[in-house]
Amino acid sequence: MRVGTIDAANARAVGLLVGAKPVLKGIGIARDVIPGMALNKILHAGPPVEWARMCGPVRGAVVGALLYERMAGSREEAEALAASGEVDFEPCHHAGAVGPMAGVVSASMPVWVVENESQGNRSFSTLNEGLGKVLRFGAFDNAVIEHLKWMETRLAPTLARALEAHGDLDLRSMIAQALEMGDEGHNRNRAGTSLFVRTLAAAIVSAAESAALASEVLAFLARNDHFFLNLTMPAAKCSLDPAAHIPDSTMVSAMSRNGTEFGIRVSGLGGRWFTAPAPAVDGLFFPGFGPKDANPDLGDSVICETAGFGGFAMASAPAIVQFVGGSVDMALNSTRDMYEITLAEHPHYRVPALDFRGTPTGIDIRKVVETMTPPVINTGIAHRDPGVGQVGAGLVRPPMKCFEDALEAFRAERSS
Repeated sequence: MRVGTIDAANARAVGLLVGAKPVLKGIGIARDVIPGMALNKILHAGPPVEWARMCGPVRGAVVGALLYERMAGSREEAEALAASGEVDFEPCHHAGAVGPMAGVVSASMPVWVVENESQGNRSFSTLNEGLGKVLRFGAFDNAVIEHLKWMETRLAPTLARALEAHGDLDLRSMIAQALEMGDEGHNRNRAGTSLFVRTLAAAIVSAAESAALASEVLAFLARNDHFFLNLTMPAAKCSLDPAAHIPDSTMVSAMSRNGTEFGIRVSGLGGRWFTAPAPAVDGLFFPGFGPKDANPDLGDSVICETAGFGGFAMASAPAIVQFVGGSVDMALNSTRDMYEITLAEHPHYRVPALDFRGTPTGIDIRKVVETMTPPVINTGIAHRDPGVGQVGAGLVRPPMKCFEDALEAFRAERSS
């Protein structure tokens, strides 16, 4: 391999990543703002997967989306429609979007619009529903659909007006602050959510159609510590996308999972996915549930680790081990280990517990394979059956095969 050329390409790729400035511009409706979105299209997390191979929670979320869009009147009708070939399934990543867990986005859903002001590209994500029995974990009963409609008709318009009155939000700065306050930006977002609410609270009160609605919105945000996750994810996505097609680069530009397969994309290999079976998550379970109930690893939220925070910043959030398992030493050592497989330290995202060292950023497939150290990821756990919802949270490592296959393909291209 032409090492000098690769190093120069990697310097360019990671430079674009750490130089990104993700800014929240507003809220739109998916069909109006996501390129190529249509009524019969449903976006999902992970690499491409057809209905027949979808795992239980993704199938459940698809059913919920079809009920939400009134394209079906029952679970049976939704499943028949999904299997008919009339629904166009596409990965969120292919449309500039990201979605936690099942990642499902349908045409009428409100989505965040995040722009990388350094390069001008945009990314999108739905608004976070909260934890438990929600669409992204595969639940689709009447309460789930009613909650989504409340978000569409009450929450999103209020937040959109509040953002319009307040102006753009600098997400890079907000994520940086949150990391210094005990978040890691993936499974712990208490500080980020609190910063978001504090920043917009006055504008929400002014933007709401009534005092009662303002109270509803603020109460929902106050009890949803994960709300900020759906902003860290598109911030990461639009930071990575400009670096996704740099010839000769071995930097990972995306990692994701659909509950059936784990997949990665590499900058110098364009949009190609390298996949392997999704692994099980090692974690803590809610009362009444255990490993036998868990679906394999699922969701686009690993875009956070790909961009240099989440599991890579666990040293910033030692309290997360109470949610995902492990120990404080494990959290600190996880971040230290990730410096061995990355290209840079992020100049904006810093870890107080490591003397404000920048987070390890820019995964290099060569280093992953050479050290046999796969990235560390913290994540939620969905029940394997459709309609149940979240059953826990934990830690997981991607299959080494994804990185080995990508490196083999990279070498083959360079030798041809």
